Amino acid sequence: PYTLSCEGVKQEDWENGWKQYYHAMEIGRRLAIVPSWEQYETSRAVITLDPGMAFGTGGHDTTRLVLETLEQHITPGEDFLDIGCGSGILSIAACLLGAGSAFGVDIDPLAVRTAQENGALNGLAAPRYTIVQGDLADKVTGRYPVVAANIVADAIIALSPAVPAFLAPGGVYIVSGIIDTREADVLAALADTGFTVAERRAHGGWVCLCCRRAD
Repeated sequence: PYTLSCEGVKQEDWENGWKQYYHAMEIGRRLAIVPSWEQYETSRAVITLDPGMAFGTGGHDTTRLVLETLEQHITPGEDFLDIGCGSGILSIAACLLGAGSAFGVDIDPLAVRTAQENGALNGLAAPRYTIVQGDLADKVTGRYPVVAANIVADAIIALSPAVPAFLAPGGVYIVSGIIDTREADVLAALADTGFTVAERRAHGGWVCLCCRRAD
């Protein structure tokens, strides 16, 4: 017969163990993402980041695709809305690219706390950089020239009908976190809400769409 035995194993610090694999990286033409525990010399705009347990290190294809798209669409002085802000990386990037303000919203209190802490690491605070907990309809007012949602396909499909109320005339709606097998579903939902795709970026099986509406 088999004999089973168990012995105690020291718990690994899993919240911090991943840090050995996360290093500075350059994104697009103008941005660099640098972990808060690392030094990195560059002439690029530096996003100092400690993602913690919130989504958004910049290393995932979905986030990289949005950051590259933001470079093309952030106009200095204009405002930015980040739906499902995660670590706050998109809102921080928008500010560093010259946005007048960035407003991020997330339903996850851990993400909100992480995004607020990351804002502070980059010298950002309200009213230029504001992060709140809640959903789009309850917490957001005003209209924004650039709105981004780097989440998942089902969430984009569910949220998109509400987005036109927060999008300024002529503005762009950037959606990412879409695995390529769900792209057709997202496209159909966007079309139902009056959006057309102006730009498409894809990498590693993930898709980012930059959309406009006929106002």
